[in-house]
Amino acid sequence: MIFALFYAFIVTQRVVELGIAKRNEQWILAKGAKEYGKGHYKYMVSLHVVFLTCFLLEVILLERTLSPFWPVILTLFIVTQSLRLWAIQSLGRYWNTKVLILPDASIVKAGPYKFLRHPNYTIVVLEFLLIPLMFHAFYTAVLFTILNAWMLSVRIPLEERALADMTANYASYMGERNRFSPTFQKESE
Repeated sequence: MIFALFYAFIVTQRVVELGIAKRNEQWILAKGAKEYGKGHYKYMVSLHVVFLTCFLLEVILLERTLSPFWPVILTLFIVTQSLRLWAIQSLGRYWNTKVLILPDASIVKAGPYKFLRHPNYTIVVLEFLLIPLMFHAFYTAVLFTILNAWMLSVRIPLEERALADMTANYASYMGERNRFSPTFQKESE
């Protein structure tokens, strides 16, 4: 029962996020945005769908049980979900699952983007570990951590090149923040 609720939450969350992304996509394309990396997008979506499927199958077929460390894992998962909501809220209508760049738009430097270049990708990396570890799905955790690292090695440079090409102030933003670990700086006066 606990697994079913946890799994249903994750799937529901992903479906809701895809709806938000679609709505934001229509808005930003109407404003003149350009899409980058169309070719890899279907593979990224497939990776996430197969991740959820393998997680489900590993838990059911191999009769995985709730980890004895579930309170810690669940707490970390809740923190990642809070950070995800913060990242989505901070980008507002610019948030998307696709790489859609509006020429000459200002870089969002609020919320978690004040400290990280890619907070959402950091969250996904953590989720690909935390979600399966909650139920001892070690095969899923290892395999999809590796596959996700490969996907991000394609996605992140593509997104950064697109932002640098289309947005004047992205180069300085990149120099001020790390990709995945927080950068804490004293505000310039």
